[in-house]
Amino acid sequence: MRSQFVTKTGVIAATVGSAVGLGNIWRFPYEAGVHGGGAFLILYIVCVFLIGVPVLLAEFVMGRASRANGVGAYRRLAPRTPMRACAYMGILASLMILSFYSVVAGWIIEYLWQSIVDLFYHVTQAEYERQFDSFIANPWRSLGWTVGFLLINFLVLRRGVEKGIERISNLLMPLLFLLLIIFCVNSLMQPKAMEGVKFLFKPDFSQLSPSVVIGAMGQAFFSLSLGLTCMMTYASYFSDGTRLTRSASITAILDSLVAILAGLVIFPAVFSYGFEAAEGPKLVFEVLPAVFAKMPGGAYWAVAFFALLFFASLTSTISMSEISIAYFVEERKMKRTAASGLNTGICMVFGVLCAMSFGVLSDFTICGFTIFNLFDYVSSNILLPLGGIAISLTAGWIIDRNILWDQLTNDGHIRSTWVRPIRFCMRFVAPIAITIVFIYGLL
Repeated sequence: MRSQFVTKTGVIAATVGSAVGLGNIWRFPYEAGVHGGGAFLILYIVCVFLIGVPVLLAEFVMGRASRANGVGAYRRLAPRTPMRACAYMGILASLMILSFYSVVAGWIIEYLWQSIVDLFYHVTQAEYERQFDSFIANPWRSLGWTVGFLLINFLVLRRGVEKGIERISNLLMPLLFLLLIIFCVNSLMQPKAMEGVKFLFKPDFSQLSPSVVIGAMGQAFFSLSLGLTCMMTYASYFSDGTRLTRSASITAILDSLVAILAGLVIFPAVFSYGFEAAEGPKLVFEVLPAVFAKMPGGAYWAVAFFALLFFASLTSTISMSEISIAYFVEERKMKRTAASGLNTGICMVFGVLCAMSFGVLSDFTICGFTIFNLFDYVSSNILLPLGGIAISLTAGWIIDRNILWDQLTNDGHIRSTWVRPIRFCMRFVAPIAITIVFIYGLL
């Protein structure tokens, strides 16, 4: 018998855990900072519900209707079409993202350790920057944490859906929200907290530009882990009684809430201690340690913050790993432990190469990209958008509309008010919007 999530709480915890990750707590604050704050936030929320939720529902429908991994879902629901190739793109994208994502997760473990042993708090701002550059260029420390993080993933994944994924999600997601709320309270008590709150929530529409709009759409898509068949795979473990529209809405709301809470953690603190909001990706690793150093009890806050990032990383990488593991188990007839080991092994090889691209392989480039940047660019700018377009078109145009209707209404037991608008978004709004993001990302 195929595994299923046992409880409704497990469904929400797992899907939210899949969506919530570094995309919310690391990527969203620096994207919002670079793109001006409030206006970006409004556009992001609009994109989450206008584009993200329909694509998320498309993955849910295909996953539960097929009761299969991504490749099996396309084979059963869209036979004799070229769409099946998109499932293989999802597997490739998940392995690429896991590889460079695990490197960043390794950095987080390093900074968690450094916070615990109190090595951050006696240096200048320039020294924070030098420490980070020195660390990522050190092949052994970075490699060690990357491999360690992937081994932690393996230990969870080999236990399966109920004892591994659902159990760890039920544990980590409430803890993640609790830590975020505690951090928000602390940040809002800082001396210039209201400046950060104003930056995040007061929109300045004079700053709107095509890049801001595209950035908001891209962040919404990336944040919800769409286009990988990740949510499709998770939905194949849903019970027949799971309400897909409710689950998708709750996932989108909680995912957006985490991003907003992350903004409330970071921007009040950054403004209070004289740093710039538009610091970009280095915000977490170079600016926040300096912020914590100036806070009362900063060492404790640093430990809690990097623990929070670690938990968020783990829930996301577990879900992405399930894409290839489900494929290996169901299509290649491998045992669960062997499939988990193969997934981990592939990511270790690629992860080592990504980590070394900051050190001994920093001069090795492909089309001008280091290995780390190439994996990031190809997966985020090419494979994810193409996967999202394929999923939307398949659910909106190819699969039988009765399947869509039955899945969204639980065979007629739920009101069908939203089915037609959702189908319209799957067929037209989402594919067009994602295509715009795709083309812009290639420019």
